[in-house]
Amino acid sequence: MNLPKTERILLDLSDDWLTISFNHPESRNSLSQQLTDEIRMVLDSISKDNVIRGITFRGEGGVFCSGGDLKSFKSGFQSDNSNLDDVVKLSEATGDFFELINNIPKPVIMLAEGAAMAGGLGMLCAADIVIVTSDCKFALTETTLGIVPAQIAPYIVSRVGLSKARRLMLTASRFTGKEALEYGIADFVADTPDNLREIESMIKKNIMKCAPNANSITKEIVLATRNLDRKALIKFAAVGFAKSMLSDEGREGIAAFVEKRKPKWNK
Repeated sequence: MNLPKTERILLDLSDDWLTISFNHPESRNSLSQQLTDEIRMVLDSISKDNVIRGITFRGEGGVFCSGGDLKSFKSGFQSDNSNLDDVVKLSEATGDFFELINNIPKPVIMLAEGAAMAGGLGMLCAADIVIVTSDCKFALTETTLGIVPAQIAPYIVSRVGLSKARRLMLTASRFTGKEALEYGIADFVADTPDNLREIESMIKKNIMKCAPNANSITKEIVLATRNLDRKALIKFAAVGFAKSMLSDEGREGIAAFVEKRKPKWNK
């Protein structure tokens, strides 16, 4: 497929898997307007394309992401013309950005080395699977700057639980990859950047055994558990199950099992 042209991110589509690399190491891959706009554009273009089986996010230059672009905060959020409504709208757009990553109907892996700070850490928590190096550094530093970790708060809480989220956000504590695993932020810890890739390769191999549309529906059901009551969730899950069972994928998967062969998507 034809992917959008980008400058602040590098795109590598290989073996039906898209890798998105943040490519502004001189700013430690901060979440500038251009970088986030390009990510939005790419995700919007691929969200309904089942040829792409999953997405990996990583950072160039040995660092994942330093968080928000503080220089643009001063010129954009705190200019002489800024008012409360304008800043609210900008913050809401940031929330939509994290939710887009969270909801993309494909498995999302994030590889973190160097550092994942503030919004960069929040972005990790919006992923399905997180792999970090043991010496990677993390912190939610917003309150040390007199601002708040507003739009990433739901993802932090979802990953680590309310009590740990309170401590991490109210103290701006710094921690490493090993602690990130203990807190539930990371799913796997790698000793080296090469080991990071090895673990990613193992996970991608497992994902490729799964039917793409079945993974998409499964992710919808998992995320629906956040906001549907039990009765509504039973109905939602039942519809998803029926759609998958009657789909070409479902028919192929059951036939492959009966015939003792691999389904077509498991190459």
